[in-house]
Amino acid sequence: MTQSESADNREETKPSRKFFGGSVAVAAGILASRLAGLIRQSVFAYYFGNTSAADVFNAAFRIPNLLQNLFGEGALSASFIPVYARLRAEGKKEEAREVAWAVACVLAFATSLLVLVGVLATPLLIDLIAPGFTGERREETIRLVQLFFPGAGLLVLSAWCLGVLNSHRFFFLSYVAPVVWSGAIVVSLLLAGGANEGYRLAEWAAWGSVAGSFLQVVVQLPKVLRLVGSPRGGFGISLPPVRQVLRNFLPVSVSRGVVQISAYVDQIIASFLPVGAVAALAYAQVLYTLPVSLFGMSISAAELPEMSSAVGSPDEVNNALRQRLAKGLGRIAFFVVPSVAAMGLLGDMLAAFLFQRGRFGHEDALYVWVILMGSCVGLLAATFARLYASVFFALGDTRSPLRYAVIRVALTIALGYLFALQAPRLLGFDPRLGTVGLTFSAGIAGWIEYFYLRRGLEAKIGPTGIRKGGLKPIWFCALLSAGIGLGTKIASQSLAAHHPFLQSSLVIAAYGVAYLAFTHLFSLPEALEVSGRIKRLLGRG
Repeated sequence: MTQSESADNREETKPSRKFFGGSVAVAAGILASRLAGLIRQSVFAYYFGNTSAADVFNAAFRIPNLLQNLFGEGALSASFIPVYARLRAEGKKEEAREVAWAVACVLAFATSLLVLVGVLATPLLIDLIAPGFTGERREETIRLVQLFFPGAGLLVLSAWCLGVLNSHRFFFLSYVAPVVWSGAIVVSLLLAGGANEGYRLAEWAAWGSVAGSFLQVVVQLPKVLRLVGSPRGGFGISLPPVRQVLRNFLPVSVSRGVVQISAYVDQIIASFLPVGAVAALAYAQVLYTLPVSLFGMSISAAELPEMSSAVGSPDEVNNALRQRLAKGLGRIAFFVVPSVAAMGLLGDMLAAFLFQRGRFGHEDALYVWVILMGSCVGLLAATFARLYASVFFALGDTRSPLRYAVIRVALTIALGYLFALQAPRLLGFDPRLGTVGLTFSAGIAGWIEYFYLRRGLEAKIGPTGIRKGGLKPIWFCALLSAGIGLGTKIASQSLAAHHPFLQSSLVIAAYGVAYLAFTHLFSLPEALEVSGRIKRLLGRG
């Protein structure tokens, strides 16, 4: 046994790992990362509001964000982890190590080429990012995209670290690493915000993003090297498992990254809307992608290596997958349903809590709330779909999710164009409300993708879904809690003008406490599971 294998085995059997389950570790890491991201967006809103510079930064920012989600949370994790985890489960640890280094070699080469081409071709690619931008907005977007590209390349290498760590069930580090990335952007804004503004300050933030990307790799690399050891001999690119990873990479990148692709399409369409639409959409996306990332991703990421390691007869494997899927869907619903209720009925309070300060005012918060209302349509479907896709990947089927993802993207484009650009003009609405059409149309497309994913999977493993009657009590508790939140909002209306943060804090706290109380009153298993984990964390269980 090599030194790295010995260390690996020792660390995977630590008592804390039994105590701190996989999905909880992922959720904790993502929660820390998303909280840091919310702080980053809050600081950004303070300095930029819904200005032209905010539009330009968010449009250019889509490049590293899209690549990070496609390669890190999408293609690499779902194509690499099933192969790597299965080799380890079969005891082929040396072959698994060769596969890991071969994938790293391919990524390093592809990333270098991607960055070089991206920097040189940005003026030609800009119409794929923000075709509606002209004049100074277009030139500044080109400048920022060129600054972002090196950081995007580093984030792709960070994705390899994530794949290795997740396969070894070290979930927390890989998902908490983006905290340093957000921190670097915040520091750059705080350092430069006093003497700079507008496009100049946006360039400072872009340099902060590049520095943060480098730090995100650095914090993961030592642990990864201890797990896989140093490369010995060739990189084994011709190995069949490596070819399988590379063969699955493209279809998985589309199917796994469909949420980000849809958001990217939304931004392109939003670039044709009035000034402030791209920035407002970006603020709203921070909120409505949070449940998908925090709950859908955490559960899917933890389940993927477990599902991929399932062994036995076909019936035994299918039964195990159905059970894990049903439990995962219940956990997702417990958190996402109240998120939908909060965004639809209390979205102005969420926007005020996070963003309403500095150049971001009350009208901006209301605008973000209206956008959130449209996003509520498909939020639950998008989160469920992520877990269903993970089951397909665990079964080695990457083509089916790809087909359904292509349908979703095509619908997002067609419906987005109709509802965002044409409907407001035909109905005589404010053109800025086209952003609502974007999120609404994406929700419709999300439900259609979920329908096909579920139908396709049931043809493989049998009937699936959440436990019988599982959604009704969750919806009842969420809506009842939202009513209490609305009551708190009305009672604290005197705070709205001068203390929006205080008012929104009271409303959100009342809603959250009420939801936890009601779900415990109805003895929902997910609520009891959450309280049990909290008690164990506090040493009372």
